[in-house]
Amino acid sequence: MNFSSFAVPYETDGQYSKRVAYFSMEFAVHQPLKIYSGGLGFLSGSHMRSAYELRQNLVGVGILWKYGYYDQARNQDQTLQVQWNEKIYNFLEDTGIKFQIDIHEHPVWVKAWYLNPETFKSAPLFLLSTDLPENDYVSQTITHRLYDANVATKVAQFILLGVGGAKLMDELNFNPDLYHLNEAHAVSAAFYLYKKFGSKDEVRKRLVFTTHTPEEAGNEKHDIHLCEKMSYFCGLKLDEVRKLAGMEGDLFNHSLAALRFARLANGVSQLHGEVSRKLWKKYTDICPITAITNAQNWHYWADKQLYRFMEEQNDVGFDDRKKFLKRRAFDIVADQTGKLLKQDVFTIVWARRFAGYKRAELITRDEERFEALLNNSKYPVQIIWAGKPYPVDYPAISDFNSLVHLSKKYDNVAVCVGYELGLSKRLKQASDLWLNNPRVPREASGTSGMTAAMNGSVNCSTHDGWICEFINHGNNGFVVPPIDYENISVHEQDEYDLTKLYEILENQVLPLYYEDHDVWRQIIKNGMRDVRWQFDSNRMAKEYYDILYK
Repeated sequence: MNFSSFAVPYETDGQYSKRVAYFSMEFAVHQPLKIYSGGLGFLSGSHMRSAYELRQNLVGVGILWKYGYYDQARNQDQTLQVQWNEKIYNFLEDTGIKFQIDIHEHPVWVKAWYLNPETFKSAPLFLLSTDLPENDYVSQTITHRLYDANVATKVAQFILLGVGGAKLMDELNFNPDLYHLNEAHAVSAAFYLYKKFGSKDEVRKRLVFTTHTPEEAGNEKHDIHLCEKMSYFCGLKLDEVRKLAGMEGDLFNHSLAALRFARLANGVSQLHGEVSRKLWKKYTDICPITAITNAQNWHYWADKQLYRFMEEQNDVGFDDRKKFLKRRAFDIVADQTGKLLKQDVFTIVWARRFAGYKRAELITRDEERFEALLNNSKYPVQIIWAGKPYPVDYPAISDFNSLVHLSKKYDNVAVCVGYELGLSKRLKQASDLWLNNPRVPREASGTSGMTAAMNGSVNCSTHDGWICEFINHGNNGFVVPPIDYENISVHEQDEYDLTKLYEILENQVLPLYYEDHDVWRQIIKNGMRDVRWQFDSNRMAKEYYDILYK
């Protein structure tokens, strides 16, 4: 492999000939490569797989995290334990490329590793590391932990991805036509490109941006003086930075800078596009914001046998396959928790990253109804929870731990650890109902339900993110009817959503599953069919070329 004048190592399709460098803090390409935390990584991993399938002229740029996001283990009482274990990968190739960038007014050595497209069937992926003997210990730690809690380390990670990634493209002589920032973490690349090309207009021609955050508070902001001290602006004076990025005050808003440097940006669902335009409209000089709805890679995620039985209209084979998938997944749950669940019992799964707005424990808040749900002898139910909280998000960790303690009271409740690609797929196969109840409109897209549908699970969700474009209530899933969420309190919103979820479960979902299984099976199939094309990431990767890169 010639890394001094790199080209994508397969013949690209003519309609995707534009050279694109795709920057992301995390990529969930396959289970063994643990460099992701949640939805952003699942999305970029599927994007890379589809870019490979469609033969697009695109390369990924990320970071090789020595300890990953963290390993989710258990304390003696089964509560969450955060472990930092070194990861070793024999499938990454050493490119032999090493170069220096300035971080904190100090040269730091950067090494580039390469994931060959054939290893996991993904577009070529370059991963940067500072964990080198040439660097002092503090510089080595930049690539130790994804989303490090230390602010200076986090800013250094942003510089590494943006400036380091843009410089890597020069080292490779790849000469991208476009630099695509997946979230604003890498916007320091804009300052590198400004110095390289000499004007903001030249940067704008080459930069596009995907925003994933539907609310102001969620967008990364850091002290502008800290950023300057950390060499974030590639040696530009603060006055010039303020003029270029239009920043006033002492905070540097990464997303706002990205919107001002990019020629075009996109939200990650149609609703999120609207929310983003509303959110940013009070700012001047920002680029247009369109929407390209997130999707997941069907070839990687879907259970092909379920699809085959569906196409053959073989209902016996279909039901049998779903039972097998449940049984196989329940072995993992039993191994982890000692709870052996039953394949004939209706199974609800809530599994994704633990964060306050996603309300993991929402259905447990009405104790009386929750108790009745779990002890219903007419319509038996079992529930599985899984997901990784951010390692210093103590309220989310507390939610996780209280669910663990709650699960000890019931034989039909289990809480799993280690929610990554492998377990994610198994829990989707285990699930009859994929429960998703974020506070509207805080979930920009939320893609876990797509892959659940690809594995014969029915979505039940609040009206947020991609769900608004997918669910036809009672036909291919179930959705809490939206109300004017903007003009009620958080408490009222939670109460309303909780009541509606129970009404849907008790009056529609459970009677259908147990008393009219033919209709239930049809709902599963409708969901599988509707997700197959509209929410396969090949559609999304094509739209990026057609809309964002055009």
